[in-house]
Order: sequence, then C-alpha cells, then structure tokens
Amino acid sequence: MKKVTAALVALTLVSTIPVFAQDGRMNFFITSAGPGDGANLGGLEGADQQCTDLAYTAGLGDDLLWRAYLSTIARNGMSAVNARDRIGGGPWYNYAGAMIARDATHLHSEDVNLTKETQLNERGSIVNGRGDSPNMHDILTGSNLDGTSYGGGEGYTNCDNWTSNGEGSTRVGHHDRQGGGENPNSWNSAHNSSGCSQENLQATGGNGFYYCFGSPDEQLDVEPKLPRE
Repeated sequence: MKKVTAALVALTLVSTIPVFAQDGRMNFFITSAGPGDGANLGGLEGADQQCTDLAYTAGLGDDLLWRAYLSTIARNGMSAVNARDRIGGGPWYNYAGAMIARDATHLHSEDVNLTKETQLNERGSIVNGRGDSPNMHDILTGSNLDGTSYGGGEGYTNCDNWTSNGEGSTRVGHHDRQGGGENPNSWNSAHNSSGCSQENLQATGGNGFYYCFGSPDEQLDVEPKLPRE
C-alpha cells in the first residue's frame, strides 16, 4: 500500500466538501496547497511531485503522469522549458467532468473553457478569486499567453526557476479571468508577481498555487512518478 506524506493526509482530512462529484476522466486541477515556501517549489521536479501527491490523495490512482504547468527560463547553462510542452496532448477534464480543452492549441486559444467555476482544485472545490477573502487568483506559471517561457527581460529570475523564495519575480495568471496587470483576463500570463516569498505572493492575491495536468504514459516520454512514501 502506497503512503503519502503526513502533511497531505492532514490536508485531506480538513478538506472542504466537494462542489461536484468526481468524474473518472479528471486530469486537470489547481493545487489546493503548495509547499508553503512561496515560489520555491523544489524546481519542476518538486512541483510535479506535489501534483502527483495531491492527485493520489484525491483518489486518482496511478494511471496518469502528472505535470505542473510551469515554464522555466534559460539559466545556468540550462535551456528554457515551455509549460505547454510538458503536459501531454489532452483532452483535459476537470473534477466534475467538464472538458476544459481538447489539446494544447485549444488550451491557449480564446475559446478555452477555463473560468473560476471550471478551474477546480483536486478536491472539487472552487478556488478563491477576486471578491473573495482571501483572494487567491494569482496562479504560478512563468509563461506567456501561448504557454511558452516568459523571458521577462533584464533582472527577471522566474524565482530561480522555482527554487527561490527570495528576490525576483515570476509570471502568474488569473484563474478567475479578471483583475489587474497587462493581461487581466489571462489564466496563465496576467502579470508578474511582486516577489518570490509566500508573503509576496499573498500580497498581490495569490497563495503559491499552480495548475496540474495528467496524461497517459505514452504521451510523455518520462518515467512515472509515485506518491512520496
């Protein structure tokens, strides 16, 4: 029997009642919790592991590979990674079974089915948005509107590619499709964060949440991750 971390078990025990019944096709959610260390997610590997752990606690089993929708910038000799290239081919369904996108092209188009009501977390709950207290609509992505890596210009660090809770910033989207920034209605590229710490993320309406996408093994040429023991 596989086990998950004590923190995730505790998280499950205090979860709110789901708004909908879980659909068997579910392969998309917003995280209900991050590591609590701002944008320091342990890199892409740590973020993917959190997606896997949350999926497992939600009863999604082992038939999907879970990836965080996060981009990285070219840094320290490493090439940039595009969020859209690491999540498989779709289609993707939320907790309630609503299809949010057919494929990556649809996901990054104007008619994608992403709203506050469809972007549920792994427990089927609606994530707080603008007008709720506290507002948590800033979702970490590090991405442009098309899902490619957001360069950000001079001084932009992408929070050291998800390993820093200190100085710098990253790109966030608005899951409720409203607010401020250059692209206030964008789910994946609304504006830059004010910093990388948990306090910085919360100050502008975030909580360190991000998107998770599940795909069959054959869509991703990687070894599957297992929930943490």
